[in-house]
Amino acid sequence: MKNFDYSILRSVEVLRSGGLILYPTDTIWGIGCDATNEEAIKKIYRLKKRTGEKSMIILVADEKEVSRYVEDPNQEIFEFLNTVSKPTTVIYKKAKNLARPLQGLDGTVAVRICKDEFCNKLIREFGKPVVSTSANISGERSPLNFKHISEAIKKGVDFTVTYRQDEEKDASPSSVVKWENGKIIVIRP
Repeated sequence: MKNFDYSILRSVEVLRSGGLILYPTDTIWGIGCDATNEEAIKKIYRLKKRTGEKSMIILVADEKEVSRYVEDPNQEIFEFLNTVSKPTTVIYKKAKNLARPLQGLDGTVAVRICKDEFCNKLIREFGKPVVSTSANISGERSPLNFKHISEAIKKGVDFTVTYRQDEEKDASPSSVVKWENGKIIVIRP
């Protein structure tokens, strides 16, 4: 657990200072920062060579946190999330208390309640949501495990988590859904 605890401690320090982390999520490896820090988010866009029109996912630790960053989330969404086993990101209307670049032009935000032990502890220790975007340059394939992450990304972050770097298993991105008119609309299965 030494790598686990050290990686949590250093990640929280870097997030609080406005820096970027490279970390394992409940899906693929991601680049993360403080979801309330606009300057940190801009660093991710520069590192990924990504335009600002495309918003990013935020990770929270539990249902209560969704209400801190989304106006009136429908409780039926949480009931749906309890029925799925694959990590699922939900696009919610009316984001709040987040840096503007994370919100879509229509005010939406993509949020995933992260059940992964590492991410959940990181979010709880940090006390705020953490951005999660694939650890790749925009337009390139998402890395399926740590060894597939480019050197440009590794060198462009302020801290790389040591925990889970040696995993060989290929990961996959989350499902993405949104709630519309009382129904779940699947955007990415």
